[in-house]
Parts: sequence; structure tokens; C-alpha cells
Amino acid sequence: MTRVLVPVEVLEGESVSQGLISLLSPMDVTVLGYHVLPEQTPADQARLQYEDQATDALEDLEDAFRSAGGDADHRLVFTHDEEQTIDRVAAEVDARAIVLPGMTVAVDELLVSLSGDVAVERILAFVTDLVGDRDVDVTLFHAGKDASGAAERLESSAVDLRGHGISVRTETTVDSPLAALLGVVPAHDAVVMGEKAPSFRSLVFGDETDRVASASVGPVLVVRYDESLDGQLADRHDEQLEAEHDEQLEAEHDESVDERS
Repeated sequence: MTRVLVPVEVLEGESVSQGLISLLSPMDVTVLGYHVLPEQTPADQARLQYEDQATDALEDLEDAFRSAGGDADHRLVFTHDEEQTIDRVAAEVDARAIVLPGMTVAVDELLVSLSGDVAVERILAFVTDLVGDRDVDVTLFHAGKDASGAAERLESSAVDLRGHGISVRTETTVDSPLAALLGVVPAHDAVVMGEKAPSFRSLVFGDETDRVASASVGPVLVVRYDESLDGQLADRHDEQLEAEHDEQLEAEHDESVDERS
């Protein structure tokens, strides 16, 4: 079963909504309880002081996810580097995605962003596993300059998901990816995006987090990039786009010749 990592600032009172627990019911879940320490504070000292309190909270979350349907476990880390810890644990447990918990009651509308240099096939496979046969409406979204190419890319992806019985619509815009994402998230209960999407690092670990939170976004599920697999998929996707572009140019040339005739 697909595994996801749910990082929680366990001593800061960060909670996980029932809506997210229900959304992740088809998944195996690793709850990462972490606490970011001041530079001068030893991790061992913090563990002695807070381990029991943190472990109780993590075990409750683990039980909640397990009761929802999948397997669940937890990790507890006292760290000086939040980003490095999340990346390391995600790799150790082979998580397909990292979840920013957010808040939601239920997920009926799921936004799937395919903007930027992301592995489309990997994202679609994750969405297929996540949605399953549940009544969740999916919007495939792309923001960027190549609107016509994006529309074809989205429609092909939509056909893939519809083949699994998932309700899908598509939306494209020529706005900047982050600004466009902020504009559409309020109409959706949760977001799926790729790890290599524009501004992802600043979205998760920087000032963009506040901007997304102000848009009342629910959970954000970030599908991790696997260089060994996704690089090959990206190469095949680029080859497909190049072939389609060549076919379009050839068709336009033939049409021009016919008109002159």
C-alpha cells in the first residue's frame, strides 16, 4: 500500500483534522512528530524532558489513522533542521508523499496541480490510489505560459483518471503558478502537487506558507520526486510533447499548401 508521511509539530499543539484522517484512509501513514530546538539545546536533553508527552500524542494519532483503514506508525525527532529531518524520514520510510496537515472537515473537492517540472504519471498514480472509488471530484490544474500545450496535457491526464472511475475536470491559466494556486485553493478542500513544482520549498518552509494559510487551504499532499524513476518518465513525456509538436507543425504546413493550391 502507498505510504505517506504526516509531519506534526508535536509540542506546538499542531493537530490533524478528522477530514485528513478520512482522506488518507486508503494509505499507510507514518506520523512524524518533530520539535525544532534552539541552536544551543542538545537533542538528548529535550528528549529526556518531553519524550513521554510527545509519544502519548503521537500514539493517539497513530491509532486514529490505523482505525481509518491503513497501517500506521510514528517517529519522534528533536531536531535543529526541520527541512532536513522531514526529507530524511520521508526517504527512510519510502513515503510517496509528504502531507502538510491543514484543516478540513471532509474532502469532496480535490485540486491536483500539474504546473511546473513535475512527474505527471507519478502524481496521477498517487491520486488514483488516494481517491479510489470514493465520491471525490478532482480538478486537474495547470498555470503557465503554454496554455494550449497544458490543455492537451491535462486532457490526457483526465482520460487516465476517468479510466479509473474518477470524476475529473480541467482548468488552465496563464498566471504565475504560485499566484494562480493561491487563487483557486479556496474552492477546494485539499491540494495534491508535485515536489518539483515552482516555489515548493518556499511554500513549505518559507514565507509562502503564510500566504497559502491565508487562502484557507486545507491539507496539501506533496508527491515526492524519485529521480531514478521520474527522470525517465519526464524524458518520455518530453519526447511525446516534441512528437506532438512536430505533428502539429506538419499539419499546419499541409493546410497552408492546400490553401495555396
